[in-house]
Amino acid sequence: MMILQETYHLENGVQIPKLGLGTWFIDDDKAAKAVRDAVKVGYRLIDTAQAYGNERGVGESVRTCGLPREELFVTSKVAAEVKTYEEAARSIDETLTKMGLDYLDLMIIHSPQPWAEFRVENRYFAENKEVWRALEDAYAAGKLRAIGVSNFLQDDLENLLDDCRIKPMVNQILLHITNTDKALLDYCRAQGILVEAYSPIAHGEALKNPAITKMAKKYNVTPAQLCIRYVLQLGTVALPKTANPAHMQDNSAVNFQISTEDMRTLEAMEKIKSYGEFDMFPVFSGKPLN
Repeated sequence: MMILQETYHLENGVQIPKLGLGTWFIDDDKAAKAVRDAVKVGYRLIDTAQAYGNERGVGESVRTCGLPREELFVTSKVAAEVKTYEEAARSIDETLTKMGLDYLDLMIIHSPQPWAEFRVENRYFAENKEVWRALEDAYAAGKLRAIGVSNFLQDDLENLLDDCRIKPMVNQILLHITNTDKALLDYCRAQGILVEAYSPIAHGEALKNPAITKMAKKYNVTPAQLCIRYVLQLGTVALPKTANPAHMQDNSAVNFQISTEDMRTLEAMEKIKSYGEFDMFPVFSGKPLN
């Protein structure tokens, strides 16, 4: 079976494709074409965010790609700077309006802190509870089929789990070869939280890594395919970003198996030290994610 046809089940029974299209850094005027191209290849999970500035284009493609709405899984994210109930509730409605959709399949909190304060002393525990309450209410109202978070560490998750009505169903994190937080993966798994891997090709830096390239040759695949297969075998959703139809096709050709021994080798590889231009705005703010 093609990986594009395979799904995981969230805690509430909603099915989510194992491989999706990330749209970060795809301009709004190019997003519609990129998503339509992805749908032609067979992608059904499309990931955007308020911070990406391309929700309008993504929504246009969802409405005009020729598939029934229910065959697509559309995700967006409440902006990291939104930290009150009122702002979060309003932003969810604004996203739906901007995208021209009646509902989203998944909405998540983009970051536990505003990007300018990422991983600083102020953890925004109380504020995240308020944003989470807005997501719970939107879920109860039928605006969202699933709700989750992104870039949350274990204590960020525990903060929500302490008194939430609905558990986070997803935690979307930076996950790739040389950057694998096994403890966080294990914790999410124990809590029934599905992990999504954004930037599984390390913002392209993995393609330049000699050790990854060497391992890819062993399997007669590209470094990108090895990276995507790696996060899939960890039991996570893979969200590679591309606007190139040929890359979309290649990224989905991952029906091979990495051996247990090689998975251990990939997990233990020396960490990629820099993501180049992607170390900075709009997401990283020059601060490391781990």
